[in-house]
Amino acid sequence: MCGIFGYFHRDGHSMPADALRAMGESIRHRGPDDQGIFSAPGVGLGNQRLSIIDLAGGHQPFLSDDGRIVVVQNGEIFNHVELAQELARSGHPCRTHSDTEVLLRLYEREGIGFIHKLNGMFAIAIYDAREQAMYLVRDRIGVKPLYLHDDGQQLTFGSEIKAVLKAGMPTPGMDEEALHHFLSFNYVPAPFTLYQGVRHLMPGHLLKIDAAGTQVRRWWNLAEVAPEHGRSEGDWIEEFNAVLDDAVRLRLRSDVPFGAFLSGGVDSSTIVGLMARHMAEPVKTFCIGFDDPRYDESAFAQEAADRFGTQHVMEKVDPDMLDLWPMATYHCDQPHGDVSFLPTYRVSALAARHVKVVLTGDGGDELFAGYDKYKDFFAQPEAGSWSDDEFQRRYFDSISLFTHRGKQALYEPALARRLDAVNSFDVARPYFQEVAHQDRINQALYLDMQLLLSGNNLVKPDRMGMAVSLEARTPFLDYRMMELAFRMPGSLKLKDGVTKYLYKKAVAPLIGENLAYRRKQMFTVPVGEWFRTSKADYVHSHCRAKVGESPVFDPSALQRMASAHVAGQENRTRELRAVIALSHWACAEKESAP
Repeated sequence: MCGIFGYFHRDGHSMPADALRAMGESIRHRGPDDQGIFSAPGVGLGNQRLSIIDLAGGHQPFLSDDGRIVVVQNGEIFNHVELAQELARSGHPCRTHSDTEVLLRLYEREGIGFIHKLNGMFAIAIYDAREQAMYLVRDRIGVKPLYLHDDGQQLTFGSEIKAVLKAGMPTPGMDEEALHHFLSFNYVPAPFTLYQGVRHLMPGHLLKIDAAGTQVRRWWNLAEVAPEHGRSEGDWIEEFNAVLDDAVRLRLRSDVPFGAFLSGGVDSSTIVGLMARHMAEPVKTFCIGFDDPRYDESAFAQEAADRFGTQHVMEKVDPDMLDLWPMATYHCDQPHGDVSFLPTYRVSALAARHVKVVLTGDGGDELFAGYDKYKDFFAQPEAGSWSDDEFQRRYFDSISLFTHRGKQALYEPALARRLDAVNSFDVARPYFQEVAHQDRINQALYLDMQLLLSGNNLVKPDRMGMAVSLEARTPFLDYRMMELAFRMPGSLKLKDGVTKYLYKKAVAPLIGENLAYRRKQMFTVPVGEWFRTSKADYVHSHCRAKVGESPVFDPSALQRMASAHVAGQENRTRELRAVIALSHWACAEKESAP
């Protein structure tokens, strides 16, 4: 639901009204139903609303009775009903059924400490004229985005980078360190962005800004969860099922039509099965299919749809979606070498023709070791003999796109010299250190929760859904589910070569053995094959040595890599996708802006 935007100027200077409106207009796709803006000297908060809860009474911003407190949010507070009841009992009743009013009343009663009570996905901005301060809050794991730019005088924020860039500042140059990390991770890891000076407010963090300065602190930390040992599998299964069932129940609260993505994988099938338990009418489910059976999951989706009696909508689509890549990049504001953004856009567009909200299975793989990469990495015979440092570096290497040496060989010489001392492992190392008390499977999962999930895998449903004004809700990322997952030993997630070991045992009675234990397929298309055949010219034309006006790659090294792939001598699919993604990013606004 929605997008937010605004600013705080430490000296009280005001942004022109047309610039503030332009920030909102740039993200109208996130909230086409309504725009609301609050302005005062030196401060502005705005909201583009996608109306989901309390269609008539949920207009933002929400103001206190004296007009001194102003609240906007992007997201949903799933336990807002219970919180509103608690407020009423304590003499602070809400006048609407909006979850945003609940935020206002909680803040009036408790101050900013109320955020610990929230179960939801959210980016929140609160202006408190009594303190002459603004608070910005981001949800625990970063389901909802929030970007910042601070020039020392004015802090500007927005749900997407494009909103921040509309605030009247000169367009920032490309951040070379962020580029270096992009080529390691295949996405730009937070807090970096490819724009100099534009950064994420990190997941689980809170920012306060006033005339005296800016304070940022972490208000929730998954690393603080301690593992529990000695519990039976049955005990874990009982808790897993109870928590996930309640997470799904809370996410069915909506005043508009809703449904679910359904691939027939264990995650989406489980979510749909639990939805069916709580709903009196059939669940609306959506999937896309391909003619190529290697990538088509529609038969499994149909099996799940039949099992749970859903109102199922499946659309066969052409797997060649590369014409969507510039548009997808425009909505992401940053390059992603992950082409599954494109089919995610197609299934989102399909769902948006029928509903405004979908539930998804995102987060299950990172919490419970669902990817084959975990099985393959920990199956190495020597894995048990590695020191902590060896384990960390080897896992980092296993998830890296380019090695440091590979990047240096690809860069043009001047950039190679400037970036020679920048080490992308330094991005990963602190996360390993935070969970030294966890076993190594959970350490790997924690790293992916903090980097891959928030940096790429949650960007996908948010930006591709919001591109068509569709809200995606993620029950696996209920904070109770995340805390359960990191209390659970890794040996119950990856066991005897079985990924999601305990999770699959827990849900097999619900979704059936066939869906629970089917081989995992990735939601993607055969780009690497196309790069050798029908898209060979596309590869050569989009492998550009410059990113915009910035020389980045050595032209001959770049073309050698492309030619080796096209000729079938090497498989450089992932590296080429990243380079092409950079090319689209450099041209995204002129190619794709509405």
